[in-house]
Amino acid sequence: MFREINGLPGHILVVHAVVVLVPLLALLAVAYGVLPRWRSRLGWAVAVLAVLAPIFAFVATESGEAFEEVLEERGYPAQALEKIHEHSEYGENLLWFTVGLAVAALVLLVLTSNHPRVPQLPRWAVPALIVVVAVLAAFALVYAYLTGDSGAQAVWGNTL
Repeated sequence: MFREINGLPGHILVVHAVVVLVPLLALLAVAYGVLPRWRSRLGWAVAVLAVLAPIFAFVATESGEAFEEVLEERGYPAQALEKIHEHSEYGENLLWFTVGLAVAALVLLVLTSNHPRVPQLPRWAVPALIVVVAVLAAFALVYAYLTGDSGAQAVWGNTL
């Protein structure tokens, strides 16, 4: 399922969505938290990105593993497979930071919704959650960079 899309390696097609969606989620979730005046404008985008970014990150991870298996089957050199494995490890971390960020962003959306069914929490809860969102966003951005850079180096650095 994740191996090919219309005859091309699925990973190569899906990663472009991750490169766009994860940084957008990170930036907009932080903006939503620290700019209360913009919450009404940003809330829908944060909600959509909090759903889509982890899905695409998961698909990219799974398709990357399938692509890695293809390269192993084709007998790629150990040095190349080592770089690909490093890229894969960065991608796994990116997936988990993206999932964590998405969950934290969705919880932040709920807690700031002023809906009557949302329980009243201590005053420090929302600011603390904003800090959690910011930290997870920073890690997601760092791992998006590391994953993308290591993948680009593998492709354009004559590894593949």
